[in-house]
Amino acid sequence: MTAKPCPICRKPSIPEQAPFCSRRCREVDLGRWFGEDYRVSTIEPLPDEGE
Repeated sequence: MTAKPCPICRKPSIPEQAPFCSRRCREVDLGRWFGEDYRVSTIEPLPDEGE
């Protein structure tokens, strides 16, 4: 089975750091989440006019 590439640098991932290839790439990804480079979209409900 071929390892999937690291989402940060595209090198083969390793089981210990999956889905990343290294601790550095894992921490880069975490920093991107903390820095709000990544976002999870949501659907905001429309406000009720009667309230």
